[in-house]
Order: sequence, then structure tokens, then C-alpha cells
Amino acid sequence: MDVKAAPNGVATIEDRILRITGYYGYYPGYSSQKSTSRASVTRCKPGANCPSSHSGVSRQLSPLSITEDSSAPILELQSRGSSGVCGHRVERQNRSGDDGTQTHPENSSQENRIKARCLSCTSVVLKAVWGLLIILSVSSSWVGTTQIVKITYKNFYCPFFMTWFSTNWNIMFFPVYYSGHLATAQEKQSPMKKFRECSRIFGEDGLTLKLFLKRTAPFSILWTLTNYLYLLALKKLTATDVSALFCCNKAFVFLLSWIVLKDRFMGVRIVAAIMAITGIVMMAYADNFHADSIIGVAFAVGSASTSALYKVLFKMFLGSANFGEAAHFVSTLGFFNLIFISFTPVILYFTKVEQWSSFAALPWGCLCGMAGLWLVFNILVNVGVVLTYPILISIGTVLSVPGNAAVDLLKQEVIFNVVRLAATIIICIGFLLMLLPEEWDEITLRFINSLKEKKSEEHMDDITDSSVHLRSRSRANGTVSIPLA
Repeated sequence: MDVKAAPNGVATIEDRILRITGYYGYYPGYSSQKSTSRASVTRCKPGANCPSSHSGVSRQLSPLSITEDSSAPILELQSRGSSGVCGHRVERQNRSGDDGTQTHPENSSQENRIKARCLSCTSVVLKAVWGLLIILSVSSSWVGTTQIVKITYKNFYCPFFMTWFSTNWNIMFFPVYYSGHLATAQEKQSPMKKFRECSRIFGEDGLTLKLFLKRTAPFSILWTLTNYLYLLALKKLTATDVSALFCCNKAFVFLLSWIVLKDRFMGVRIVAAIMAITGIVMMAYADNFHADSIIGVAFAVGSASTSALYKVLFKMFLGSANFGEAAHFVSTLGFFNLIFISFTPVILYFTKVEQWSSFAALPWGCLCGMAGLWLVFNILVNVGVVLTYPILISIGTVLSVPGNAAVDLLKQEVIFNVVRLAATIIICIGFLLMLLPEEWDEITLRFINSLKEKKSEEHMDDITDSSVHLRSRSRANGTVSIPLA
């Protein structure tokens, strides 16, 4: 095929420009052939047959084969791209299927975690509900015991006989526990089998006569002294003052545990002990150091001291005990009191230290009410450790102070001056400080750090939310803003 040239033998201007610029797919004479092809193409009317024209077009467009070959890789890439997209879709579908099979056990594990959390939450709620009920029951029983003693003293003043009579009721502790065992346990045990199982608190051999005398005697004496001194203090002081002073036993337990058991030293508990001692001095000062007031404070502090010694020795020799073992031990104390301490009220009666006219003249209603509430208090203290948190039992004990104060105000038996009120508040604050756990400082630091982390996470979430909002607004306005943060 000859290329048309200009009259001077030079190719057309268009060919020269294409040659100089290096146009891809250039073919000499392309522009001339293009012009001839355009000239040779005839337009056909719709519906007319133009075979010659189609053949001419096909023949004259043959020089474009190079450009068609150059565009072939593009088509190949497009076809590969489409097949690649299809392949990616298939792979994604396969992956989604695999992820479905993998996420199924993950979903089940998440459901198990949710169920476990729900169970833990329900257990915590149940413990809190039981704790609230036990707090009210413990404080009410202790307030009732104290107030009944005050009522009994109006007609009958025999504190040791009252102590001995109420301690004998401890024998019923284990039968009450066994009745609860029969009502709640799935596998019932015979009374003797349960008794032998719970007697392991005394050792592997169970309860023997030697252990009965060796382990029970000191604790029975301390139990009797605690209650007897408490009743003596109620004769000299009001129920509010005695219950507040008795709360100092927590401070004495810490001091004895630190000295005897070598427990961990805690500064906050030393502060609580100092506050308890300060409250004791202020309570004695409230009545201008009157003789009866000082004696009453001494009795109350002595009762708190013997109670603390009882708890420390119990922890030293017997360790920790479950509910059944505690019921067995308290019932054993009742038996020891009935067998070996019954001679003491008889001696006091014949020596006319504690004397009454006849047994029919005794206020049996008040005596049985006092002994019954005392037994309920001891049972609730031991049951509460099983059903709820032990700290709630102590809170129930300290709530007996405002309970007795309310009753004393209603009976108009006490006049609260500034010193007595301040002493009561200081002792109660010291008691509450004693309830702090040993790792309270670490727990407080962890709680503060968790609060800081939550605040930082919330701040970061706010920043991301604001950046997303800015991006959405900028896209709506047609611009894109990139946040610096």
C-alpha cells in the first residue's frame, strides 16, 4: 500500500506530527488512509441493504488491526479483573462460611459467659438481700436482749443467774442446726453421724472427755465472764453507752491478734484502736467521772476485752469453723455450763449475794425472752457468715448502738450531751475502720486507676465520635477534613 505524499515528496503534516510525537500504534499513511476510509464510507438508509459498503469498511479498516492488538491486553486485563473479582467473591463466601463455623463455638462460649455473669450477679444480689435481712435481725435481737435486761432489773437483779440461765439455752444450738440440715440437705444424715462429723473441730479423734475439759473449760469461762460483765455494766450505765463501749472489742481483737497471733500491722487499725480508747475516756468523762459511771465503763470495757480474748484464743487453738462445727461447739459450751457451773448460782443464793423469794416469783417471761433473743443473736452471727458477707454481721452489731439510743430516747432514760454523743460517734467510727480489709489501700488504688482509665476511654470515644461527625459533615459538603488527633 502506497502512502500518499505531498507534491514536494514529503508526507502530510498529520503524518509528520504523529511521527514526531511518537503516537502509540502509529502506521505510516494512517491519516491518509483514515481520510480515504471516511470518504469511502457511505451512509445507508434504514432498512436498505448495503453489502458492498460493509465489505469496504471492513477492508479499509484493516490498518487498525495494530491498534486493536494493542488494546487486546487491556481487554485481557479487564477479563482477568472480572474473573479475579469473582474469585475474590467466592473466596469471601468460603471464608464467611468458615467464619460461620468458627463463630458458632464463639457464640456458644459468649452465651456461657453471659450465663455465668448472670448467675454471679444473682448470687451477689441474693447475698446482699440476705445480708440486709441478717443486719436487721442481728441489730434487733441485740437491742431486744439489752432492753429486756433493763426491764428485768426493775424487779429482779441477779446478773449471774441470768447469765447462767441464758447460757444453758446454747444447748439448743445444735438441734436447731440439725433441723435446718434435715429441711435443706438432699442427703440426710443421722444425728449421731452428723454429731461426729461436726466434732472434728476438736481434732481427728472427735470429742473426748479430755478434750471436753481441756478445750471447753477456758472458752466457757470466757463466755460466762463476757455476758456477766455486760449485765453488770447495764446496771450502772444506759443501754446506749454499754452497747457503744462493747463495740470496742474489735479494737481489742486487733491488738491481741497483733501481739499474740503476729497478724499484719495496719496503721488504720491502730488509729481505730486509739479512737476506741478515746471514746472510752470521753464516755467516763460524760458524767464528770462519777463513781457509778467509772465502774460501769470498767465493766463494759472488761466485757469487750474478754470477748476479744475469746475470739483470739478460738482462732489460735481451733482455727476457722463452719456452721455445723460452730453449732456443735456452742452446744458443748452449754453442756459444760449446765454441768460444771451450776454450783455457782447455788453458792450465790445461799450466801445471799443473789437471792429470790421463790421460783414462782421469778420473771420467767423476761428471762426466757432474754435467753431466746441471745440464742437467736448467736445463731444469726454464725448463719450470717455462711449466707452473706461477714462484714455485714459486724455492721449489724454496730447498728445496735443507734437502735438502743432510739429506744432510750423513747423511754426518756438518757439525756445526750455533747460529750456522750461525741464519744459514741468516735467509737462507732473506730469500729467501722476496723472492718477495712488488709489490702484496703491496694483496693483503693486499683479503684482510682480504673476510674481514670474509664475517663480516658470515654474521652477517646468522644474524640472519635466528634471526628466521625466532622467527616460526615465534610463529605456532605463535598470536602474531606482529616483530623489531627
